[in-house]
Amino acid sequence: MTGRLTDIWVYLAASPLLGLTATLIAYQLAYAIYAKTKFNSLANPVAIAVAILVLVLSLTGTSYKTYFAGAQFVHFLLGPATVALAIPLYQQISKLRRHWLAFLAGSLLGSAAAISTAMGLAWLLGASPVTVLSIAPKSVTMAIAMGVSEKIGGLPSLTAVLVMLTGIAGATMARGILNLLKIEDDSVRGFALGVSAHGIGTARAFQFSEEMGAFAGLAMGISGLLTALLLPLALKLLGLI
Repeated sequence: MTGRLTDIWVYLAASPLLGLTATLIAYQLAYAIYAKTKFNSLANPVAIAVAILVLVLSLTGTSYKTYFAGAQFVHFLLGPATVALAIPLYQQISKLRRHWLAFLAGSLLGSAAAISTAMGLAWLLGASPVTVLSIAPKSVTMAIAMGVSEKIGGLPSLTAVLVMLTGIAGATMARGILNLLKIEDDSVRGFALGVSAHGIGTARAFQFSEEMGAFAGLAMGISGLLTALLLPLALKLLGLI
């Protein structure tokens, strides 16, 4: 049995299937743990899956480049998955038409608050200018955040880590904070999750209701667009880049 497992590992390690297989298995294990805890937000499956993958890659001496050769297939599916969020949002079109200005303003103010507080806190703690710039787009979806980070002079790799941590933290803490604030409307709760915790927050929102997930997806899209368009311009006007 051990010999067969070794043969399978040798085969996978030499093929692009390694990253894809490892990612799927890690997430299935993480989700099983998540379900076992009755979907406790502290047992976030993304965080657990990342920890499992880091451990496996470290123990086997597998480089990230080798891993990503297969994992890029999952990465590619992020695009279609994001576009598919338009379907549940279309089902909420009547509410969107009534409150579109409020959602636009909320996204603009929420994005601005996320950027300014993150940059301000990093600066107060003595972070380098590059780190401060890298942290600026942390609350938008990773593909946009990394592109913005590169454009404004940050480190895309550092931004990617910060985006992931932001999403996990937001998905973990959001429900408790929203309950504390006595916010009960699913569209508002979902929008808050999308603005603050991008894709991971949106996935969490869909676990509560389709309406919450739809507005989280809307917030994620608008916030990403506004950040990509306005953040470089704002930093340039302030003389920070």
